[in-house]
Amino acid sequence: MNRSLQDLRKTYEKGQLDENETSNAPYDQFRKWFDEALKYGFFEPNAMTLATVDQRGRPACRPVLIKDHDARGIIWFSNYHSRKGQQLTQNPFAALQFYWAELERVIRVEGRVEKILAKDSDEYFNSRPLSHRIGAWASPQSQVIPGRKTIVTNAARYGAEFGLHPPRPPHWGGYRLIPDYWEFWQGRPSRLHDRIAYTLSDNGEWIKQRLAP
Repeated sequence: MNRSLQDLRKTYEKGQLDENETSNAPYDQFRKWFDEALKYGFFEPNAMTLATVDQRGRPACRPVLIKDHDARGIIWFSNYHSRKGQQLTQNPFAALQFYWAELERVIRVEGRVEKILAKDSDEYFNSRPLSHRIGAWASPQSQVIPGRKTIVTNAARYGAEFGLHPPRPPHWGGYRLIPDYWEFWQGRPSRLHDRIAYTLSDNGEWIKQRLAP
């Protein structure tokens, strides 16, 4: 056994989470915590881990960036032909996790995933830097390539073809996760952490409960 790893411990003392003080609507609680994370100023508070499952039931996860959110759900953008895109086609359910170590907080979100409207994907795509727009064409995301020269060559080719106004690739756009489960975790001393979960009932109401750490 690796004693140096076993001895790595942290005491969580930066906050607490009381179910009587949290919002009754999970999105309101998310917005409060997310706004606090943005104000805190640490590196990429908009980063989240996306977990998907393939048709064999094998899970996979990777970091993505939240680009929009409202009461309907959480939005990110990707290549629809990527590994995660293929998995979402096979199984349109996923989980997201935000981890803000500086605040000793975690948010977990689970639900069904759908593609957003094409016009909304167009609007975001056109707001991106030119190099990012060309990159969406240049990279056959998740596919095996012989070397980096492949995507560099592709970028040069599409840059010459489209100039300053590349259109959105048909295989690239936004996803929205529509939550049916939220969980808010606040680190506490002695590993007696606070966990508040919201589960969507069959009649469309949110049920808020405290979970054991």
